Amino acid sequence: MMSFTAIPTSIPAFLRSFYFYVGVGFLVWMLVFDANDFVKQYDMYAKLHELQAERKYYLDNIETVKKERSELLSSPELLEKFAREKYIMKRPGEDVFILVPNQESN
Repeated sequence: MMSFTAIPTSIPAFLRSFYFYVGVGFLVWMLVFDANDFVKQYDMYAKLHELQAERKYYLDNIETVKKERSELLSSPELLEKFAREKYIMKRPGEDVFILVPNQESN
C-alpha cells in the first residue's frame, strides 16, 4: 500500500509548494474577479488618454477664442461684422434678407 506522505520527485519543488498555489490563486483573483480587474484597468487607461486628448483640444480652442475675442473687441468694424453674420443683427430702420441656398435631396 502506498503512503500519502510520499511525494513524487518528478514534479518540480515549486509546484509542490502550498504558497505557489496560493500565489497563483491570488493573481487569478486580482486579474479576473476583483472589482478593479485587468479589463477595467485597461478601460480606465484608455478613457484617461481620451480625456487628455479632449483637454488638449479644448485648451487649444480656448486660446483661439481668446485671440478672436481680443481682435473683435479692438475693432468696432469687426465687431459689427461679427454681430451681423452670426446673430443677424441690424441697424435701426434697416431690412435684413437671409438667403438660404436650396439643398436638393437625392
